[in-house]
Amino acid sequence: MTGEKRRSYTPEFKHEAVRLITEEGRRVAEIARDLGINATMLGRWKQEAQEADAFPGKGRMKPMEEELRRLRRENQQLKMDREILKKAAAFFARESK
Repeated sequence: MTGEKRRSYTPEFKHEAVRLITEEGRRVAEIARDLGINATMLGRWKQEAQEADAFPGKGRMKPMEEELRRLRRENQQLKMDREILKKAAAFFARESK
């Protein structure tokens, strides 16, 4: 590892870079070279910009990802609750005999 810090870009910077591609009709490679960024990254930004709520910001997930995380957490909790109820039912069934 080179020890270099990972660069972060503001949503405004990303939107402006994508605007140069879409509105001015310039090539991705040309704009990436002018801005000093990787063309692959710029292409990914262009793709993300076409989605709703692109570039949500540092530390925020996209709404779909937030919903998926919430549902997975809820599913895990429900599974644990079910296991507890199974054990309780088995315990009380033994006690009643």
